[in-house]
Amino acid sequence: MDQLKPILAPIITEKCFDKFLVDFDFLDEPCLKHTLSKGLGVGIIAGSVLVKVPQILKIMSNRSAAGITFLSQAMELFAISATLSYSYCSGFPFSAWGEACFLAIQTAIVASLVLLYGYGSALLALSFVVGYGASLYALISDYTPLDILWSMQAANVPIIVISKMIQAVTNYRNQSTGQLSAITVFLLFLGSVARIFTSIQETGDRIVITTYVVSSCVNALIAFQMLWYWKSTIKDGHKKKTPAKAGGKGGKNGSAVASKKANAKLKKK
Repeated sequence: MDQLKPILAPIITEKCFDKFLVDFDFLDEPCLKHTLSKGLGVGIIAGSVLVKVPQILKIMSNRSAAGITFLSQAMELFAISATLSYSYCSGFPFSAWGEACFLAIQTAIVASLVLLYGYGSALLALSFVVGYGASLYALISDYTPLDILWSMQAANVPIIVISKMIQAVTNYRNQSTGQLSAITVFLLFLGSVARIFTSIQETGDRIVITTYVVSSCVNALIAFQMLWYWKSTIKDGHKKKTPAKAGGKGGKNGSAVASKKANAKLKKK
């Protein structure tokens, strides 16, 4: 049994290990809550490593960011960065916020792809990534007071709502979710719901808990739209002009045939 302790250490404390696997007391409430919270946290972090990869691959394969707004991605990135920096500087366990690291990287990539394919500027996309990296370093270093980070975390609530509503309105206007990935949307929703419980257990920070409650609500809205507009396509917004058929009345071949017939009639006369 002792050989399992190092393996299970990230999830089960030594006390809970003895409760579960030595005393076989599986109903100990404090250990159950702690172990469940740690397990969910590790699971969320593991899932976050690839959560937005389907979204990134979808944009790159289609070479299009249609239906994804840069503003919503930038605001989401601010919210993720605020949570990351506030949690890190507050000394919260990594299992309570670790996914923010991977979400920040992937969201920055999505935002840069929107600039690349939506605005056609590789320089703008590169400048954004470099600028974001410098800003994040300043946030997690000693240059930014904890009070500022708390204010940023508090600002997350309205920012998350606004960023997701921008995306929701875009989906509604297009009657489609565009290049949004269903896998990414549903994983983000499930992750934010699970984070409510882990935040209560591991941080007890009201502003962090409130952030995840609000995030779960707006993520649920986007997930609902994914189901509602499942078979829809983005409206073009303009009618495509169809070229004149060869040999038609207005085509070059049609004119040539008509002129030949006219010449033949003149010769007969």
